[in-house]
Amino acid sequence: MNGMAALTWTGAGLATLIGYGLGSIPFGLLITWAAGLGDVRKIGSGNIGATNVLRTGKRWAAALTLLLDGGKGAAAALLAGWLFPSGDTANPAAMIAGLAAVFGHIFPLWLKFRGGKGVATFIGVLLGLYWPVGLFVIATWLAMAFLLKYSSLSALTAAALAPAYMIVSGRLTEAIFALLLTIVIFVTHHDNIYRLWHGTEPRIGNKKTDTANSGD
Repeated sequence: MNGMAALTWTGAGLATLIGYGLGSIPFGLLITWAAGLGDVRKIGSGNIGATNVLRTGKRWAAALTLLLDGGKGAAAALLAGWLFPSGDTANPAAMIAGLAAVFGHIFPLWLKFRGGKGVATFIGVLLGLYWPVGLFVIATWLAMAFLLKYSSLSALTAAALAPAYMIVSGRLTEAIFALLLTIVIFVTHHDNIYRLWHGTEPRIGNKKTDTANSGD
């Protein structure tokens, strides 16, 4: 019996709850509140991700948000995989929890389903599933950000290459899963894609550009 068949409906449901519960923790909002920076939803793009937290001017807050948003994705995949071990390389419970974590970040119940764009959590899930691919995705994001200075384009490029990295690593099931997450990331960045196409997307660190609808 393969791992997918071995996972019961109860196990799948618990993995979903674990993932969504962890993913929906709004670290960006909690950190800015705790630091006395106000409500991050009232500045920039209005999202709770690290890119928008950076617009408070506090790099440490953005870095901590990035770390924790990624950490909750990794934790969801690792915890579900530990609770529901599989004989297969691809653990179905880990993938279900990872997907739920990304959706939890994008649609958190506590914030009326208005969260971030899911990039850091997506990368965290990849790290939890197979950390070498997660590192390749991080390296891709950093390289693109350094060369082109677009946060959104860096995220889109890294997400687009994630399935390919899984395929090269010989993990075809995870590649299909990564493709599903990549589609989610592209959907959440539809406004950014429009602005990139029309040349109106602000670059990283551009103080003169209106950021009301940009970034995470």
